[in-house]
Amino acid sequence: MNSEILKTQFRQQAQGALSLYIAFIGVTGSLFTTLYRLRSATAPALAEAARLDAGYVIRWCDAAYAFGYLEAEGDTFNLTSTGEAMRPEAPDSLMPMAVQSVLSAHMAERAAGLLQSGERPGEAVLAERATVLPWFGPMLEVGFGSMFENTICPAIPAFLEVDARGGLVLDLGCGNGWYLCVLARHYRHLRGLGLDGFAENVAQADARARTEGFVGRLHFEQGDIHDFTLQEPADLIAMNRALHHVWERDRAGIFAWLHDNLKPGGYAVIWEPAWPTVRSALRDPSRRALSFQNLSEHIQGNHLLQPGEIVAAFVEQGMQTQVYRFADDNEAVIVARR
Repeated sequence: MNSEILKTQFRQQAQGALSLYIAFIGVTGSLFTTLYRLRSATAPALAEAARLDAGYVIRWCDAAYAFGYLEAEGDTFNLTSTGEAMRPEAPDSLMPMAVQSVLSAHMAERAAGLLQSGERPGEAVLAERATVLPWFGPMLEVGFGSMFENTICPAIPAFLEVDARGGLVLDLGCGNGWYLCVLARHYRHLRGLGLDGFAENVAQADARARTEGFVGRLHFEQGDIHDFTLQEPADLIAMNRALHHVWERDRAGIFAWLHDNLKPGGYAVIWEPAWPTVRSALRDPSRRALSFQNLSEHIQGNHLLQPGEIVAAFVEQGMQTQVYRFADDNEAVIVARR
């Protein structure tokens, strides 16, 4: 291919990345949300309403205008339809793309610096950018919440069965609590306990449970599965895109823990991105991001899993399994019964 054509293509891709960086600033600074509330404002007025530095906001407004998030009439700005869609609270928000873009840039820089040493710093790298960590849970919620609520929940009979007996659902790696809140909305008798290693996530989950009226039904704790004692056996243990975070550390121990902490007849429900069995599948546009995620996971001491690996680990524990596939086989939910 002609080198000038290649340069043009890569310039366009670079501009796409810059656009998402500008959007990230607007998301984390609540600029999209504040301007939506104001309807229109000058940059200094927007800065005052958002309680941010005017110098930065003035320059952000120019950049957001350049990339099509804002329109301008004189010195007054208002959101375009794209700017409105970047609001975290917007229906089908584009916010996850902005957050993921900055998280990916951080992970790329970390990977470049670790190539020689082979060091794998672990999940602490997620907390190295103070502006990213608070958005990690909301990013996953907006990205996957609708799929879980509208597609996965109705397809998994175990949720209804556990609800019928007012059972306990344990969510390991609960993030901001969105998964348990969805279950609590749809299944009004089950109880939930969420465990997460980041205090920021637990604080968000507690606040969310209070807002949605689930105090007493949902409880969240900060901790590590390896140091956690469950006070009663669970009817269902869920791991929402979290199993790969503990697989390399102690695969056999984790699956023994899952088995031993379930009631007889209880369920483990494991949702994971499905790593393909053949490399050529990664060329599919829907799986390209998965290949970068696997590199990012290596930094954190993890790797993505094939559904068959998870099934085999449950079979070793004598548990019956069923695999559900979603999103063109890119997502897998493995349900195992003790």
